[in-house]
Amino acid sequence: MRAKQSLARAALALVLGGTGCSVGPKYQRPSAPAPPAYSEDGHNGDWKHARPADAANRGSWWSIYGDDRLDRLELRCAASNQSLQAAADAYAQAHDMVLVAKSALYPTIAIGASATRSRFSRTNPLLPPNVSQSFWDFLIPVSISWEPDFWGSIHHQIESSQASAQASAAELANVRLSLQGLLATTYFQMRGVDLQARLLRDTIHADESTLSLTQKRFQVGLDSRSDVEQAAAQLDQVRAELVDLGVERAHEEHAIAALIGVPASGFHLAEDPLTGEPPSIPTGVPSELLERRPDIAAMERRVAAENALIGVAAAAYYPNITLGAGGGLESDQITELANKGSTTWDGSATVSEVIFDAGRRKAELAAAMAQRQQSVALYRDLVLSAFRDVEDQLGTLRLLAQETEQQQQAVHSATLSTQLAEDRFRHGLGNYLEVLTDQTIELQDEQVVANLLTRRILASAQLMISLGGGWNASQLPSN
Repeated sequence: MRAKQSLARAALALVLGGTGCSVGPKYQRPSAPAPPAYSEDGHNGDWKHARPADAANRGSWWSIYGDDRLDRLELRCAASNQSLQAAADAYAQAHDMVLVAKSALYPTIAIGASATRSRFSRTNPLLPPNVSQSFWDFLIPVSISWEPDFWGSIHHQIESSQASAQASAAELANVRLSLQGLLATTYFQMRGVDLQARLLRDTIHADESTLSLTQKRFQVGLDSRSDVEQAAAQLDQVRAELVDLGVERAHEEHAIAALIGVPASGFHLAEDPLTGEPPSIPTGVPSELLERRPDIAAMERRVAAENALIGVAAAAYYPNITLGAGGGLESDQITELANKGSTTWDGSATVSEVIFDAGRRKAELAAAMAQRQQSVALYRDLVLSAFRDVEDQLGTLRLLAQETEQQQQAVHSATLSTQLAEDRFRHGLGNYLEVLTDQTIELQDEQVVANLLTRRILASAQLMISLGGGWNASQLPSN
């Protein structure tokens, strides 16, 4: 018994007095190429200075559009969207796994109770004389087991769990940003449809007046039946286009309902044609993008988690040391369990080392290192894609602004041409075919301008999403 006590005390002194040794590579954030400036940033002209957004709430990035209805929809999305709730639950699970990993640092203590009734055989040679063949054994055992983290395996596992939880938090932020962006772009797309619908209604009103005039001229013999049918066909075609826009708007409206977590049936948003210009969006320097994009932060944290798992795999090469102790109360009579003489205890220290595993630990270590390298490659690829996304939207905004300017000139010319054609037609100096041609060209040019405005607003929203919205890596939970 004394020998066991001495062994346990020696092992405990070794654990408490030793410094330990944490094996595995120290984590360093992967390097990623970051240009000094966006190449498109210097070509966007005056649009960047039209409406500064530096004072905008960085969390509610959509507030730069000054649309109260969009603000309310975004709040409803944050409160009711089920995809966002699922991502929040995933983060809660990752957070709990950190607590599971930390629990391995502490001893495991168990307590129990048992009552056993036994009977010896009469012919048992070990049974002393005058001893009852039957007896009770009442036992209240307590056991303690502890595996000290000599080689840092547990600490590396905790480090990996913490980094995974941070990655899950970043993924939650990325889901939130994606849903916010999808809601904003769907909403602006619907308002763009409303703008197209307003153009068609104005055109219908003008076409109805033209048809009425053509019918009157036909009745007095100034126009042919063909002119009347062409005017009627033009009017019916525009009305059909308006109905088709109604289908598209319904789909956009239903998508918004799903995003804010309400049934599509019964949900309706009043028409509100898109107006205005894209807001100014300060891009900052490219290196800031690594901190502003939640998807990049999530991938970087995954790299950190996998780097820590290399330490876990490396620690498997070293001996396992386990300290144990047990004790409790034991008696053949339940009334004597509380007596001092009923106490029992033992202590142990175990050291074990694997001497042959057919290369399993080597393969696990190599696999952990390969997994980290794969994540590093994916991280760098994601960074390059992020820079490309920003450049794409900056370029889109610049080129669409130029195209809008040219197209507005075309609308001006087409409007003037239509007015002249209609004047000649009213005075009997021209035919209806000329009016029809000019009206068609004018409508097409106006539709292009409306579509360009929608595309520019959508590109600005996509740019905000590409820049990470209002998120920053400083919002990640600490270790």
